[in-house]
Formats: sequence, C-alpha cells, structure tokens
Amino acid sequence: MSKNNNNESSKRDDQGLVKGVSEEANNIIHNTVDASGKIIKSVSGEGGLVGKTVDSSGNIVKKVSDKGNEAIGKTVDASQKTFQNIKDRAFNRKK
Repeated sequence: MSKNNNNESSKRDDQGLVKGVSEEANNIIHNTVDASGKIIKSVSGEGGLVGKTVDSSGNIVKKVSDKGNEAIGKTVDASQKTFQNIKDRAFNRKK
C-alpha cells in the first residue's frame, strides 16, 4: 500500500464508519459532477449557455453534498459526545 493510501486509511479509521462513508460518498458525488461536466462541455463546447448551466448546476449539487456531509459529521460528533457522557455517568460513579 502506498503512503497516501495509508494516510487515507488512517484518516477514515479516525473518522469512524459513518463519517468515513459520508466523506467517500461526498467525494464520489464531486468526481461524478466534474466528470459529467467535462463530458457535456466536450460535446457542446466550453463556452455558451450549456457550459455555464452545467457549471452552475454542478456547483449547486456539490454544495448540497457538502452540506449533507457536514450535517452528518456534526450529528456523529454530537452523538459520540452524548454517548460518552452517558457512559461516563453510568460506569464512573463514585461510591
């Protein structure tokens, strides 16, 4: 495995399953939007209404995906903190 893959793997392990999957899905969406935009612009031409529409709609899709990814990350973080607090209270009671 390359050094880059090791870094990506350890980053995913640190994030946890849900956040890691969300990040991967976000990357897939970004890559798909970019690739489809390039294909459409190669057929229709870089400039013009079609190219601008593709860019604008691609940016909207990417931003929505980013916001969803961010919301999932915040939800996971909040859930982890809540679980940790409950666990600490339940198992670390002083006698």
